[in-house]
Amino acid sequence: MHSVCIEHLNQPLVLADWCDLTNVLSLTGCLSIGMNLMVLAMFVRFPDLLTSTNVLILHLALTDVGVSSLGYPLSAASAWRGQWSFGWIGCQIYAAVNIFFGMASIALLTLVAVDRYLIICRPHRGDHTIFAAPIVLAWCNALFWATAPLFGWAAYAPDPTGTTCTVHWRHADTSFMTYTLAVVFVNFVIPFGAMCFCYGQVWRSLRHRHENSTNKACVTAITDLNNQRAVTKMSMMMIAAFLVAWSPYAVICLWASFGNPHDIPGPMAIIAPLFAKSSTFYNPIIYISTNACFRKALMHLLRCHSHQAFTLNHSSPCGSQIPLT
Repeated sequence: MHSVCIEHLNQPLVLADWCDLTNVLSLTGCLSIGMNLMVLAMFVRFPDLLTSTNVLILHLALTDVGVSSLGYPLSAASAWRGQWSFGWIGCQIYAAVNIFFGMASIALLTLVAVDRYLIICRPHRGDHTIFAAPIVLAWCNALFWATAPLFGWAAYAPDPTGTTCTVHWRHADTSFMTYTLAVVFVNFVIPFGAMCFCYGQVWRSLRHRHENSTNKACVTAITDLNNQRAVTKMSMMMIAAFLVAWSPYAVICLWASFGNPHDIPGPMAIIAPLFAKSSTFYNPIIYISTNACFRKALMHLLRCHSHQAFTLNHSSPCGSQIPLT
């Protein structure tokens, strides 16, 4: 039988800290699950929303629901007891599921950037059904990195707070270092480079179109330009939010790889996994706040309107592309 060993922080948490942590995890988890399920319900009720970009948003919402449904409840329950409460097998499942959905998220966000690039910079190559294969590849990539520690490449263990399980960065051996460097390169450096290139080209293209669409005879072109700018703004905000959420955790892993993991400050060890989970909370807020079509669909959903009552206006940001249904 495997035992679950927790390496405590240099500054142990007092009871009030555990209670605060439990409250934060419980509240954020409930809001995250509710809002992401609402996003999924919008796509189910109103299939006209399923443009090429929004198919990727749908998959991102699925990753957020996956993290929220497992990550928050188990973390909150463990925080309530002041230690990891679900044994070694529970630890392995919890960590693998969270890594799986986290890696899938960044791959899907990369595809969002590529989608924006193809639509705006290469509009004549507009058969976006090609995204079926990259989406499958994104999920398979996530599955590989999530299962690798289960088969001996690095390992999963409770973090120092005992509220979550993750890659065992406190045991920085060669296996952990090679796994961390591979994950950072494949799932951060390459995607971040692709995002910078795609959005750099998108920004240049939109600016060029704006300069050439200033007369009143181009009302349609200006409307489409504004729609594409709105969707691109939403996409860039999602990626910026994801990077903010996961950067503290990436810093911890790199610190553990190249420095002394026991020198990592206790507060940072606590905040990093909380930040990583927080992306599931504010993604739905970004969808709704930056996309008029999503706001319209949400109002119809809350009022229990039928699919027939919701008409997709193709001058709207989410209607600027042909629906895939």
